[in-house]
Amino acid sequence: MSCQNKFPCPCTAKGCTRHGKCCECVAHHITHGEGVPACFFSPEAEATYDRSVENLARDRGLLPPKK
Repeated sequence: MSCQNKFPCPCTAKGCTRHGKCCECVAHHITHGEGVPACFFSPEAEATYDRSVENLARDRGLLPPKK
């Protein structure tokens, strides 16, 4: 699989072989049911390690913050 990633990878996973390889990372998360990849989140939301779609929607302002 060829992927010409042009953006810096914000993921904080240590030793990940897919770091900076967006296509491989997204494919891995989809096939392993591991939630949304860290690179979809802001640095602040990524730091929470909550990779749920709900947290992504909150991070993007589509849902109100948790109370």
